[in-house]
Amino acid sequence: MQFPLSLWDISLWLAITAIILLIATEMLSPRYGKTNMRIDRKRLANVAIAVSILFLATVTIRIFNMILAS
Repeated sequence: MQFPLSLWDISLWLAITAIILLIATEMLSPRYGKTNMRIDRKRLANVAIAVSILFLATVTIRIFNMILAS
């Protein structure tokens, strides 16, 4: 049985999620004025960085696969 998502799909999903989380973190920044949302900005920033690192890990795996396939 083959896993329905390829590494490309997972990498794309992680990239989009990381971008959305990073934008949300910046929009909730105190520099943009008072927001009425009760979201822990520090935790959101940590999750955004973690997803970004996972995306970079998938890119690294894809690069190694391309090098080894040559």
